[in-house]
Amino acid sequence: MKISILCGGKSSRMQSEKGLVLYQNKPFIEHIIEAVLPISENIQLITNTNDYDYLAYKKIKDIIVDKGPLGGIYTALVHSETEMNLILSCDIPLISTEILMELIENHGINFDVSVFEDTNRIHPLIGIYSKRILPILKEAIDGNELKMMRFISTVNHQLIPIPNAKRDFFKNINSVTELNELNTNLSQLK
Repeated sequence: MKISILCGGKSSRMQSEKGLVLYQNKPFIEHIIEAVLPISENIQLITNTNDYDYLAYKKIKDIIVDKGPLGGIYTALVHSETEMNLILSCDIPLISTEILMELIENHGINFDVSVFEDTNRIHPLIGIYSKRILPILKEAIDGNELKMMRFISTVNHQLIPIPNAKRDFFKNINSVTELNELNTNLSQLK
C-alpha cells in the first residue's frame, strides 16, 4: 500500500508550514511517519516546498496547483503504483498505527474511498483512496468543485464510525490556538 502525506496548504492560520510545527519537540510530519512506518515504508510526500527535503522520502509537487486537498489526492494517486492508497494530511500529530490499522482492516474492497466519521464530522484526510477514482477526481478539479465532502459523496465510499472517546486522536491542528490547546490537553489524552 502506498502512503501519501499531503504537506500542502497555505497554513495561513498556523503562520508556518503545518507539517513542520513542533509537537513534543518533534515536527508533526515525523509523528505521522512514525505511525505509518509499521504499515508500509512506501511513503511519498506531496509538497510544493523544499522544507521537507531533510526527510528521505520521495517528494512530489502538485500536478495542478492551488486545488486544495483534492489536488493533493489527485497528485498522490497519479504517482502511486498501488490500487489502494492511504492518504493523510500533515496536521494530525496524534494519529497512531492502531487507528490506521483499524481503517485498513475495516476497509471494504468494494469501496473506492474509506474514511472515518464521528458524531460531529467526517475525517476525509485520514482515508483509503483507490486509483479508480482518478477520472472523477480530475473532473471535479477541472470543474473547480473542490469541497472534499461533496467529492466523497460522488464516489462509492464507506464511512467507518469512531467512538467519541477517540475523537481527539483525529484532530487536525490548524492554528496556534489549537496547538496550545493540544499541549494543554496532552495530560488528559495519556
